[in-house]
Amino acid sequence: MKQLIGRWQTWAGFGVGAVVLFGLAPTVLSDFRLGLFAKFLCFAIVAVGIGLAWGRGGMLVLGQGVFFGLGGYIMGMHLKISDAALTDQAVPDFMQIAGVRELPGYWQPFASPVVTLVAIVVVPTGIAALLGFGVFKRRVKGAYFAILSQALAAALAILLIGQTSIGGSNGLTNFRTFFGFSLKDPVNKQMLYFIAAAVLLASVAVARQLMQSRYGELLVAVRDGEERVRFLGYDPANIKVVAYVVAALFASIAGALFAPIVGFIAPSQVGILPSIAFLIGVAIGGRTTLLGPVLGAIGVAWAQTLLSERFPSEWTYAQGLLFIVVVGFFPAGLAGLGVFLRRRKKRAPEADEPASQPDPDPESEKAGANA
Repeated sequence: MKQLIGRWQTWAGFGVGAVVLFGLAPTVLSDFRLGLFAKFLCFAIVAVGIGLAWGRGGMLVLGQGVFFGLGGYIMGMHLKISDAALTDQAVPDFMQIAGVRELPGYWQPFASPVVTLVAIVVVPTGIAALLGFGVFKRRVKGAYFAILSQALAAALAILLIGQTSIGGSNGLTNFRTFFGFSLKDPVNKQMLYFIAAAVLLASVAVARQLMQSRYGELLVAVRDGEERVRFLGYDPANIKVVAYVVAALFASIAGALFAPIVGFIAPSQVGILPSIAFLIGVAIGGRTTLLGPVLGAIGVAWAQTLLSERFPSEWTYAQGLLFIVVVGFFPAGLAGLGVFLRRRKKRAPEADEPASQPDPDPESEKAGANA
């Protein structure tokens, strides 16, 4: 019975999410706000992977901007080649300005949409698998793993800035089409929003399936007692690698959607600051829950957009203060406030119950016992 109720609750939750994303949001929001919301959904997709790797696996992933940037740049390269083909140009516009007349060799495979889609999946997950096996097999964890992943993000950002063949510090900008559809058409922009919403629901479904499976139990066990899991005959490195690869896949897909939705991809979306921003949303929302990272990422991104317009310099301090308060006083995030309040309600009646009063005349009890 409990399993049946749980399944109905799950289906009801996905139903409500589908109604909000596919019905309510396009109706209530303007085209501009819907485009912003689509960008926030990309951040939420990244947050789902971080929730799995960090919340369930205990891996503090400070370098998700790497995989987000890889997916975005792969998609961006394909879009620039497609835009150049529309005007019968051999190379994208920024290469023409730089005097490049022939498409670089590593750009040519991304002229194919199939190769591009396959690369968005294979390249980031392959890098994550190699890095994961190299790190976790050596039992690197905790702060050391966090610093290593952050250093990887910084190194990739510096590398991209120095590569003029992919835009340098400006990145890839001014995308005009998306697989043949004009990005200036509001209908096509709305189509991109629907794609991002569908991918978000699919990623949440995949994460839930992993969390509810035997693998999810092993992942939590590795987080809480890695040596015990190893003693039971499981290799914790393999369990961690799977979560790390899934998180990288989600980040790459999110980056690939981010590029056409926003219209550019640059090193500023790859380095340390974006990676930390992803982490802040997950921590505030609640990293150990399924929907906490999603709501936290969307909420923080939305607040940043609204408040930074009015208080551009103060928002950074407010964001940092909120992160400190949540991590220091609510480790479970805002999603854990419900559990905290329920526990307080349960303790309140117990505190109100009068304590048992001692017998004012213990001698009467003795007399009764002797009678």
